[in-house]
Amino acid sequence: MAISAGSAAEREVKRPAAVGQTLTPRQGARRPPVKAWLQPALISLVVVAAFIACYVGLQRDPQPHQVPIAVTGASVPGEIQQALGDEVDVHPAADAATAHHALERHDVVAALDTAAPGHLNLEIAGAAGTSTTSAVSALVGAYARGAGAHVTTADVVPLAAHDARGLAGFYLSFGVSLAGFVLGSNVLGLAGVMRLRHRFLLLIGTSVAIGAVGALAVGPVLGAVPAPLVPLIFVLALLAVATAFTTKLLGAVLGPIGLPVTTLLLTVGNATSGAVIGADLLPAEARAVSALLPPGAAVRGIADLSYCNGSHLGGPVITLAAWGILAGALLGLCTRLMRRRATVA
Repeated sequence: MAISAGSAAEREVKRPAAVGQTLTPRQGARRPPVKAWLQPALISLVVVAAFIACYVGLQRDPQPHQVPIAVTGASVPGEIQQALGDEVDVHPAADAATAHHALERHDVVAALDTAAPGHLNLEIAGAAGTSTTSAVSALVGAYARGAGAHVTTADVVPLAAHDARGLAGFYLSFGVSLAGFVLGSNVLGLAGVMRLRHRFLLLIGTSVAIGAVGALAVGPVLGAVPAPLVPLIFVLALLAVATAFTTKLLGAVLGPIGLPVTTLLLTVGNATSGAVIGADLLPAEARAVSALLPPGAAVRGIADLSYCNGSHLGGPVITLAAWGILAGALLGLCTRLMRRRATVA
């Protein structure tokens, strides 16, 4: 105890001198450059502004735009198109069975049938999302009131029992995207430890594991996404690959701003995915990129596997695979170019 006390006392005696030395300006010391102060602050402000603008801004006043509806009857399709204008995209159907089949395949989001004079049957797909089905019901209700008709509504493609709000696909896509982003950003620091092919193997192998964990969690464990397990793992693995390789590519090419740029890209992708606000209710700019970014493609793939028997799965799979392949190819090319420059130098 005495030795410890003495040592502590000696350190305390020496500390003022050390503190005094640190307060003395050292030769060659200078203030950090302005860029070192501004860059982190500006990046943080841009990220928070973009996040709020995307998520809050898109939900302020969603408006239907060419919402696809199958309509039967000789004159009703034209009447509805004329009454509702660009808010709907009327698909004339030969009969109620044809309209119902189009709804089950998600070619349309609602089917309207003239059951009898003054009476309309509206079939909706709850799996299309609460915002979309609410908008369709409101539009058809407005037409019916003007025509003096009564509407009977039935949900023929309901959401899974454990996904009452229809957001499980969104959170699943968001979680897998986040995991892919974390994976890609961590592998960025392994350039001096692993060869490029080993980093590629790590990215691909872990992405498959991310997809498997996500699919098992929302399917067999939580019962919130009723998609077949193996195809769901495939789609989620493609999402993780696309996100991880894009993160690593932008981080390697753009340097310190690469990860913030990836964050902004994923923010826009998640906000415009069509899961929280239906794609048919988004502004034109958001609709244009919705299906082209990895989160939007994944949300569509998850919903298609869950409720439409994979009838439109090709588009999301191609989009996700293209992102992963292109990012991987560019990453390999950029790495080789950097090595050549270093060798020449």
